[in-house]
Amino acid sequence: MDKVLLYYNPNAGNGVFSSNLDKVIETFQRRRMLVIPVRADNGGVLDKLFQGTDARSCKKIIAAGGDGTINTLVTAMIKYDIDAPLALFPSGTANDLAHYFDIPYGINEMLAIALGERYTYMDVGLANDKCFVNVLAMGMMVDVSQKTDPNAKNTLGVMAYYLRGMAEIPKLEAVPIKISCSDREIETKMYAMLIMNGRSAGGFKRVAPSAFINDGLFDIILFHDTPVTNLMPLVLGILTGQHTENKNVTYFQASSLRIESPVNVNTDVDGENGSPLPLDVRMLPRRIKVCTAVDDMEGNVW
Repeated sequence: MDKVLLYYNPNAGNGVFSSNLDKVIETFQRRRMLVIPVRADNGGVLDKLFQGTDARSCKKIIAAGGDGTINTLVTAMIKYDIDAPLALFPSGTANDLAHYFDIPYGINEMLAIALGERYTYMDVGLANDKCFVNVLAMGMMVDVSQKTDPNAKNTLGVMAYYLRGMAEIPKLEAVPIKISCSDREIETKMYAMLIMNGRSAGGFKRVAPSAFINDGLFDIILFHDTPVTNLMPLVLGILTGQHTENKNVTYFQASSLRIESPVNVNTDVDGENGSPLPLDVRMLPRRIKVCTAVDDMEGNVW
């Protein structure tokens, strides 16, 4: 029997995936595929698995959880040069990466995609030694995410981020930042910066509406220092995808960049704590093969 590795987070979102675990195992077994369920941790269990021959020979790998769970799995896949196709079962709070690929939330629909033979490739970002699949964030966005109660995330979902963000607006302070890449150098004070591989972040669906996940480029959105009174129109612009036209926003694309600051700036990779500055950020193009509803293996952007 072919083997399938299922890496699942029982605590992601509202824990709904755990109730479908038996259904997933049964469905694959009916197709003569043996599921190896692995409970998510900080990645140590994946090190042990991928060092062995059984897990390395899996025909497919499933990530059931949010972007943080996917990040841990993809990081291990790259570390051990695992090239099996990756299927996404979105069950986290925002599920931004799965949203990019239009992965449905129904378990039957997820299974149909995971069992199918349609694929595309996905770029992976690298910030110093940390991988990210969807977004590298710093500044205000990170402060909001890290200060949001995990229980509130599970109960309220994305709304928890919005509520926390509104509470933090009066306390905002801009920080100095320097960005260097092949065609520009920027020194400014910023509230936040997002380096996007996908299109949505924290449940905001149109953060980088022009981004493609296999074009070899990051979409970089820099929110400059601006009076607090200007922030509400900017937030509304993010909701509609029109923020890149705001005079207080710089948007550009790059395949690599260096970020520096004389002060401590919190960073976040796919919803988890990131490395401190300075950061050297680069792209690993078309690194992961992803199960999708539409076949796109010809190098076209999704």
